[in-house]
This record gives sequence, C-alpha cells and structure tokens, in this order.
Amino acid sequence: MHFNGDLRGLLKETERNLLESVAARKLRFFGHIVRKTADCLEKKIVEGSLPGKRAQGRPRTAWQDNIKAWTGMTLEEAVRATENREHWRMVVRDAAKPRIEYG
Repeated sequence: MHFNGDLRGLLKETERNLLESVAARKLRFFGHIVRKTADCLEKKIVEGSLPGKRAQGRPRTAWQDNIKAWTGMTLEEAVRATENREHWRMVVRDAAKPRIEYG
C-alpha cells in the first residue's frame, strides 16, 4: 500500500526521467539536423526560417529557446559544438541531467 507521500515521490521521479529523456532526444535530433545541408527542410523548420506569419497570441517556445536553456550555450556555440560529435554527445549527456532538485 502506498501513501500519498510515496506516490508523490514516484510521480516526481517519473516526471524527472521523462523530462531527461525528452531533453536528450531533442538535443540529439538538433545535432543531427544542424549537420545537414542548408537547403534541408528540417533544418529550415528548426531554425524557424520559413516564410509566412505566425499565429496570433503568445509565441510558442521555440526549439532554439530549449537548446539555449538546456545547454547554457548561445545558439551559435551549440551549432559549433555539434560539429564535433563526441563533444556534442557530452553536451547532451550533461544537459539532460536535471539541475533542479524537486522536493
């Protein structure tokens, strides 16, 4: 039988693991896309350079915002870091680990 405190701890641990997984996958995909050629559609989408107007209301969180927040790098530094795959793997591993303790 679980008590509320136990369940809360389980949920926080599951949420933390999920956030780590999402961050790691998104960062790995970013590295993959950035190394593609300039005329690649996926790269244009991630860079946000598609023509047209954006929807009304609060702007959505952009990929670049996540990359900058998780790595602590500017976008230019992150793009440069993806050129060295071993270095990028270390960046992804370090960035995917939670920095904030839940409690």
